[in-house]
Amino acid sequence: MSVSLTLSEVEELTRNALRASNVAEPNERSLTRSVVASEADGIHSHGLARLPTYCEHARCGKIDGHAQPTVQRVSTAGVRANAQGGFAHPAIDAGMEQFLPLARETGIAALAITHSYNCGVVGYHMERIADAGLVGLGFVNAPASIAPWGGNRPVFGTNPLACGVPRRDAPPLVIDQSSSVVAKSEIVVHKQKGEPIPEGWALDRDGHPTTDPDAALDGGTMVPMGGYKGAGIALIVEIMAAAVTGSNFAIDASSFADNKGSSPGTGQFFIAIDPTAFAGADFGDRLEHLFSAISEQEGARLPGQGRLAARERTALHGIEISENLLEKIRGYAQS
Repeated sequence: MSVSLTLSEVEELTRNALRASNVAEPNERSLTRSVVASEADGIHSHGLARLPTYCEHARCGKIDGHAQPTVQRVSTAGVRANAQGGFAHPAIDAGMEQFLPLARETGIAALAITHSYNCGVVGYHMERIADAGLVGLGFVNAPASIAPWGGNRPVFGTNPLACGVPRRDAPPLVIDQSSSVVAKSEIVVHKQKGEPIPEGWALDRDGHPTTDPDAALDGGTMVPMGGYKGAGIALIVEIMAAAVTGSNFAIDASSFADNKGSSPGTGQFFIAIDPTAFAGADFGDRLEHLFSAISEQEGARLPGQGRLAARERTALHGIEISENLLEKIRGYAQS
């Protein structure tokens, strides 16, 4: 059975569960904003479905819920935020405070986040960059779950790549895609619901296609998007998010999903560009010319339109959550 919740109720539920799970108030606020935004956009796999894992990791000490991220200017246009083995969101928030003004000042800037963790929906962070009038690029690595093309042992995470672009008279364009056919969190959601996963999403530990979420999560591998090309994108993201930031590679990171080991220590790398510094004041007009060539075609639509439509529906009708998940989260909030 499912239960309806307003976004205000999602916020309160998330806040109470995190604070009762040894997460300091400043860190809780960063996480709560992300969870609420994910639910608002219909991306439930990174919303309340992920909250029990956040709570578990803070409770068992895999993630330091009281970590205080540090931020350092490392070059003329470079900022480095160290999550200090805590949650990614507070480190990203702290880095953004220096990173966004620096991009406007210099025309282009980079933010490296290290000793980090799952940062939720990458597009959420890119939209924040676009809301500041900047073009954003985001590279995020994750624990190993994708084998290189032709191989059979996981080397890369699902490693999403995202872009946020400001628009003249519309919400930002946000493109957010995993290097695999689907984000691993979607398999977790299917497991929570007791549902099989679609064919083509994953392989079991023996390399055979599977529709069993348990087989996919227990030593299985994700299928890269577009085969060889998807594996190539995953490698690019691994270089940018882990090698460039000094973070753990996917093969060295502990799981986002279980309580074993210490912090995954993964990384994020963001780039922000002031488009008018390079393209001039007519950047917005030229961009709309391009977008019109897409949207005016019957059956075609710009990326992210489904997310915006979900945001409108959620604002009116709230969200649906399973009764079992709701009770589980309430258990964290009350213990």
